[in-house]
Amino acid sequence: MTLDEAFEKLLGHEGGYSNNPADPGGETMWGITYRVARSWGYVGQMRDLPIETAKDIYRSLYWNKVRADELPDAIRFDVFDCAVNSGVGQAVRFLQRAAGAPEDGIIGPKTLRAARLMDPQKLDKRLSGYRLLFMADLKTWPTFGKGWARRIGNNLIED
Repeated sequence: MTLDEAFEKLLGHEGGYSNNPADPGGETMWGITYRVARSWGYVGQMRDLPIETAKDIYRSLYWNKVRADELPDAIRFDVFDCAVNSGVGQAVRFLQRAAGAPEDGIIGPKTLRAARLMDPQKLDKRLSGYRLLFMADLKTWPTFGKGWARRIGNNLIED
């Protein structure tokens, strides 16, 4: 899966504009939070965030940070999606736990090797399981849990 393909799939989860008061991320457009957009240098209204700017942010802050191009294709999108939803460090730790690599939150040679050596379907299943267990313990689960569970479920059946 390429970044372009992953971005299109991600937009199916993230959608367009949102400003749900129960969402700790606050105002978002294309899944990019106000805080992230501002740190990127975007100064316009969130509703007007260009889709290409969102894609650039996703490439730099998520896709490249999880070294998605170097991950086995079977887990590439799920790690990227997890990084977007729960943060890069958390996504990497889930991957490391799933692959049996040391959990340091950094994708390096040991993590890449462990991920490549494991059966990709088992790795994806374990990654998704750790992700779901983590999310079920979040205080925002009662509000967003059904959507998160659907997101992870769809990822599992669409691969």
